[in-house]
Amino acid sequence: MWSRLKSITYRKVKRHHHHHKTTAAAVAAVTAAMPSECTEPLTSPFGELATNLSDSELRETAYEILVGARLSSGGKSSTYASDSEKNSERAAATPQTLTSRAASKVKKALGLRSRRKKASEKAESERVKKVSTIGETMRVQMRVSEQMDSRVRKALSKVAADQKIESMVLPLEMLQQLKPSDFPNQEEYEAWQRRNLKLLEGGLLLHPLVPLDDENTAPQQLREIIDGALEKPLETSKNNETMQALRTVVLSLACRTSNNIGSVSETSTHWADGFPMNLKIYQMLLEACFDVNEETSVIEELDEVLELIKKTWLVLGMNQMLHNLCFLWILFNRYATMDQAEGDLLSAGNNLLIKVENDAKAMKGDENYCRMLSSTLGAISSWAEKRLLGYHRYFRSDNAESTMGCVVSMAVLSVKIMEGGEGISNEDHIEGNEMDVGQEKVDAYIKSSLRAAFVQIMETVKSSKSSSTGQQNELPFMAKLAEDVSTLAFTEKETFSPILKRWHPLAAGVAVATLHSCYGNELKQYVSSIDELTPDVLEVMKGADKLEKDLVQIAVENSEDSEDGGKSIIREMLPYEADSVTSNLVKSWIKTRTDRLKEWVDRNLQQEVWDPRANRERFALSAVEVLRIVDEAFEAFFLLPITTHSALLPDLATGINSCLQHYISMAKFGCGTQSTYVPTMPPLTRCSRRSKLPSVFKKKEKVPKKSQAGTVNGNENDSFGTPQMCCRINTLNYIQNELNVLAKRDITHLSSSGTNQDIADRMEKVFELSAAACVEGIQQLCEATANKVIFQDLSHFFWDGLYIGEVSSTRIDPFLQELDHYLEVISITVHDKVRTQVITEVMKVSFDGFLMVLLAGGPPRAFTLQDYEIIDEDFNFLTDLFWSNGDGLPAELIEQFSTKVKDILPLFNTDTDSLIEKFKQVTLESCASSSAKSKLPLPPTTGQWSPTEPNTVLGVLCYRNDETAAKFLKKTYHLPKRL
Repeated sequence: MWSRLKSITYRKVKRHHHHHKTTAAAVAAVTAAMPSECTEPLTSPFGELATNLSDSELRETAYEILVGARLSSGGKSSTYASDSEKNSERAAATPQTLTSRAASKVKKALGLRSRRKKASEKAESERVKKVSTIGETMRVQMRVSEQMDSRVRKALSKVAADQKIESMVLPLEMLQQLKPSDFPNQEEYEAWQRRNLKLLEGGLLLHPLVPLDDENTAPQQLREIIDGALEKPLETSKNNETMQALRTVVLSLACRTSNNIGSVSETSTHWADGFPMNLKIYQMLLEACFDVNEETSVIEELDEVLELIKKTWLVLGMNQMLHNLCFLWILFNRYATMDQAEGDLLSAGNNLLIKVENDAKAMKGDENYCRMLSSTLGAISSWAEKRLLGYHRYFRSDNAESTMGCVVSMAVLSVKIMEGGEGISNEDHIEGNEMDVGQEKVDAYIKSSLRAAFVQIMETVKSSKSSSTGQQNELPFMAKLAEDVSTLAFTEKETFSPILKRWHPLAAGVAVATLHSCYGNELKQYVSSIDELTPDVLEVMKGADKLEKDLVQIAVENSEDSEDGGKSIIREMLPYEADSVTSNLVKSWIKTRTDRLKEWVDRNLQQEVWDPRANRERFALSAVEVLRIVDEAFEAFFLLPITTHSALLPDLATGINSCLQHYISMAKFGCGTQSTYVPTMPPLTRCSRRSKLPSVFKKKEKVPKKSQAGTVNGNENDSFGTPQMCCRINTLNYIQNELNVLAKRDITHLSSSGTNQDIADRMEKVFELSAAACVEGIQQLCEATANKVIFQDLSHFFWDGLYIGEVSSTRIDPFLQELDHYLEVISITVHDKVRTQVITEVMKVSFDGFLMVLLAGGPPRAFTLQDYEIIDEDFNFLTDLFWSNGDGLPAELIEQFSTKVKDILPLFNTDTDSLIEKFKQVTLESCASSSAKSKLPLPPTTGQWSPTEPNTVLGVLCYRNDETAAKFLKKTYHLPKRL
């Protein structure tokens, strides 16, 4: 029968068509037919045997066990009967059989209808009448010939009188009872003998109930006997030595017991009750419940057949729980692999699955049962989910109620059992528990199936538009798609949602939310391909709006009884009204413009050389082009055919603002900061009488830093020279001024178009961030320019030259001459509005640098009390340069930044002893805890020079060319003479 099942699996499936009055052709295509892959073969959950026993061999074995069990239990045919005797037995049993057919309790319990004989079967009625005893029914159902039946009964009648079926090893007894003369020919006998040997091998060696002991030699002995018998037929007479050895070793293996099995009778044998061999044999028995001539129909003698099959439980190690699970698979597999027309089988499987749920709780500790349960339910769940994840392809209005409900029930209940959850029956209504597995699974089914249905509708509409003789335009496609999706939604509401609502209270809501999302995704793609608004776009938006209203209406109606009134579903349906899509189109347009502007900025800044001679205003031409593009973007924005300029203006302003800030950031990129140019202060040393180590000191300069600052992008002269730095400053100043002009112009445009004052006020502040970035950038560039001029460009005259060696011969005059030239270049190049700011920064850096030379200039420098007048005079020359006889910086500004230097210079005119006392005093005052006579702590180098700051006074002492200072520093801090 099993081989026949496989052949029937591939029969062509009839297709059925389902039509609705208002259903579009696309929707009809989705729900029209059951696909041919519905009847694909299923993999058995019982696993495969390690021995090559065919289905027919297993069926013959099952029949032998069945006959033996019946005879052993006191069946009528306890002795061998001739054909004439069996015929008389059939006649006597006919009334009882017909009575049992009238009312099958098992069929009623499983929901199986009694079979009605068709007209085409009348010719078979006479033959059926002959099959009157249940034993004869089983013979016919299991396709056993009368010759084989007689042979089996003959053999078993000899041994059944002496022992019970459960205490014998049936293949062993059969081998000894039947001889070659009992078979039509030698070949059939040898094939029969090989089958029995393979049964012994499978039941005792490959799939034993009790695991084999490695120390037991019986398994090896049995293998050797079987191997020999397979090569040469076994002599089975009682006195044969090999047969006696076979009996001995077989019984030793079959009678083993184990604590894991429970209480086992001493007379019980275990040769066919190991997993999965017992299940494979039992499957052959249960297959006999189906009519041999109509393979999807359960026979009327089901009760009697099952009662007879139960007699094999002792031999096969079965129980009611295992029977229920096996029978569940048989019913389900028969339905799934045939034409799926017999809904009774599916319903019966569903009812039996409810029993299995209770069985599973009782059998939790049985490893074999749990493994079989998992594989069986996994197979059922997989089959069911494949159909439910695309139920629009597999179910129609005429079979949804009867078939789809059972499939959902079996899928949900299978998962619940496998997960150990609480079960439900097919008629249970699931309450609104969000975490309920049934609701979760149905939620997934709805979303998956409707997404697939939506894709199929799209393909159908596209095909229809392609074959249309009219103008092919994507806009009608979107409108038609919206219409067909609406039709699908109403079909879902009427056909499938009432069924799925048993497990999911918001089934229709989930369905329309899914369709809403699917169409929304397509609408987004459609909108993304449009760069301007047209009447066609508005037409599509109208269709989308109608679809959305239909879907929302269904969701609301479906959610009337829910706790939140469907708010959770509605929240999932992100609206796509015309205004919203229009706004998104404009925002997309804005993003495209701003992205292009940013790309332009990056591309042109890579080529920008910051040449102040490029125009009369001495700023970069790229800034002019950037502001021109910004102005065009605003002009094009106000020409868009929309009514929401005021609401979308901030989006445009934000995007352009971001591009401008990017330009500003790139304009100052690579120009360096104060730390880039200012040299690191050397460690403190005590002064050695005229010890000058200029070469050593120069090695300590931060040459790599200077080199790095001057070679950004590998082009110092063109991009980071003083004129170029001034050009950068002018450019940011120009952008800052033009942003104010641009903002005022847009405000005027908004006012003339009737925009409310709030939008106009917001427009005034739209470029605040860019303007602030300009201010910050100008300040950073001024600082970088000043530090670069003083510490890099003029380093030879200032940091590397001023007061190196004799103070009187290395005065500030050369530095002032060069600095004056740089100030002239800056004054000519920098715009009037920022000229004072740049020169002030140069002045501040030169003053700070002057203090660094005096207080942290390194070992090459040393000062005496007599040098004070020269130093003071040089500083006055430096301040006079910036005053420039009143043509330079304001006197009060110079006074403000020179005060610190003027306060510190008197320290160079203070005698050494007084300096030491002053140092001790300010150091102890600055310490958090000072103890008398304790060693003075070395003050940290902060760079914040002040006449009352310990490190400042210490700096004066370190560079004091005086024996007293040197001794103090050596004694107090052990400072070295040189680096």
